[in-house]
Amino acid sequence: MNVQMLDDQVDFQVASRVENLLSELYHYRHQSEKLQKINTLYQRMAGILDLPSMIEAYSIWLMEFVDHELIGYHNPARQRMHMFCSHHGPKRREAIQLAQEILEQPMNLTPDATQAAGFKIHKWTFNAADCEGMLVILTKGKALVEDELQFIDESLVILAEPLKRALEYEEIFAQAHRDSLTGLPNRFVFKERIGSIIEQARRHCRPLTLAALDLDRFKAVNDTMGHFMGDQVLRQVAEALQREIRLSDLLVRMGGDEFLLVLPDTSLQDAKFLAERLCLAVERLDLTTKAGKLAVSIGLIEWRPDLSIQSWLEQADDILYQAKANGGAQVAVS
Repeated sequence: MNVQMLDDQVDFQVASRVENLLSELYHYRHQSEKLQKINTLYQRMAGILDLPSMIEAYSIWLMEFVDHELIGYHNPARQRMHMFCSHHGPKRREAIQLAQEILEQPMNLTPDATQAAGFKIHKWTFNAADCEGMLVILTKGKALVEDELQFIDESLVILAEPLKRALEYEEIFAQAHRDSLTGLPNRFVFKERIGSIIEQARRHCRPLTLAALDLDRFKAVNDTMGHFMGDQVLRQVAEALQREIRLSDLLVRMGGDEFLLVLPDTSLQDAKFLAERLCLAVERLDLTTKAGKLAVSIGLIEWRPDLSIQSWLEQADDILYQAKANGGAQVAVS
C-alpha cells in the first residue's frame, strides 16, 4: 500500500469519526433542548389546580413548538370536559363543536388521527386507573409529523400527573361546594369561579352570557303538595336543566328555586336558543299545581368589560323580573 492510499484511508477514518461525533453532538443537543422544553412544561403545571387553567397553559406552552387550533380533554368517569381554542368567531364555534362531538364518543370508537370540517384530528388516551380520559388536538392544513407526535407523547407523560391532581382537587372542592338537595354546585362555587371565567373571556375576547332562572308557581308545589314533594320537584328540574347544557357550562343553585347558569363562549343569541330549550325541558316535566303548570322564567345578559360582577348579577335579575312580570314561562334578554 503506497503513501497516498494510506493518507486517503486516514482521511476517510477521520472524516467518518468527525461525522459520527457531529451526529452524536446534534443528538445530545436535540435531547437537551427537548428536556429543557419539557422541564418548562413541568414548571408551568406545578402551581395549577383547576382543569380549565391547566388545558389553557398546556396549549399555550405547546403552541411554541407545535402549531394547533384547539386542545380538548374529557374525563367521562368524572364528567369533566374543557377545551382551549385559539380561533375566534365562526371558526372557533366550528372547532369547539367538532372537538366536543369527538370527546363525547367512546374512546375506543374514534381513530387516533382523522380529518373533518377542514381540521386534522389527533387523539390520545390516558389509560391509567387514576388518570383516564381523552385528549384531542385539532390542527389546520397538514397533519402533525412524527417528530411532533413523539414530542406530544413525551409531554403527556408530564401532563398526566397534574391532570390527576387537578381532577382530585376539583372533586374535593365540589364535595364541599355541592348543593346537598340537587347535587348542583352552590353559590360558593359561583363566587370562587366567576372571576377566572370572566378573566378568560376578557383575555381572549370571548363571548360570555349569564342566565338567571326562577321557577314559576313553585310556591304552589310546597303549599299544596308539601315540602317533600317540593324537594323532589327541584331535583327533577335540576336534572332536566343539566341534560340540556354543556359540561363546560356552570349551572348553580343559588337557593330556593333560583338558579344561575354561566355560559362561556356563548353569545346572547346562542344563549337565547339554549334558554328556550331549558323552558321546554321544564315544561315537559308536566308538573301541574292548583296555580297552574310549573315553568321557568329566564333572564339573559351578555357580559361586557364595563360591568362589574355585582352589576352583571343585578341586571340579570332585573331582566328575569321582566320575564316573570310578562307572565313567566319565557326568556327575556338585555
